[in-house]
Amino acid sequence: MTVSYEGNDYRLVMFDLDDTLAASKSPLDDQMVDLLHRMLEVSLGCIISGGNFTQFEKQVLARLGSFDSVGNLHLMPTCGTQYVRWDGGEWETVYAEYLSDDEKKRTLDVLETGAKELGLWESETWGDILEDRGSQITFSALGQKAPVDAKAAWDPDGAKKESLRAYAAERLPDLEVRSGGSTSVDVTKKGIDKAYGALKLMDILGLTTSDILFFGDRLDEGGNDYPVKALGITSIAVHGWPDTHAKLSAILDQST
Repeated sequence: MTVSYEGNDYRLVMFDLDDTLAASKSPLDDQMVDLLHRMLEVSLGCIISGGNFTQFEKQVLARLGSFDSVGNLHLMPTCGTQYVRWDGGEWETVYAEYLSDDEKKRTLDVLETGAKELGLWESETWGDILEDRGSQITFSALGQKAPVDAKAAWDPDGAKKESLRAYAAERLPDLEVRSGGSTSVDVTKKGIDKAYGALKLMDILGLTTSDILFFGDRLDEGGNDYPVKALGITSIAVHGWPDTHAKLSAILDQST
């Protein structure tokens, strides 16, 4: 089972979630649901994103529903710090790189202090600014439930979140601090990013970098999808789910 792209066959297609398969924190569109069902009949698939598993359930699983090829879908929440797969009856967690209580406390303190010192702690938000995702602490400037247009307008050039990322990275040298989504900064154990998740999945499934095709909206150096590209995995840059839909549709049409 493979898909073909530019003369090469790929056994697994990997995706970022927000702004790649769906609008930020939004459920999959009907068109994307149909396309993923079609893809998973002929290929393995993986979604790797900064959101926790609950977010995956809301955005992805609730929309995909029950389908015969569900076993071909692999989920890597919180930037690959967790791996969840279908065991035939339910979704099971294969591994999770949880932060210690001390690591969580220090991270929460640094992110809040830094955001306030840098003038990035907003008073009008949609949901929690700081979230403990177990294996990841996430700062979301406007809250987890902020509307897409508000998030897009808050930091269009990424300078605000980069200033907080740099502030936190300097003060948390034993942890990994990365820019996340459009308004977020993510903190995990040192050395863990989407490349870590991709490597773990390759080891578990017996794949190599040449077996994987990756779609992401932040493949620029410094973007949270770049580590996957840096591994040598063939990567396709996209700008929103309609772009992903168009490019994946063309690949599947060619493959069949």
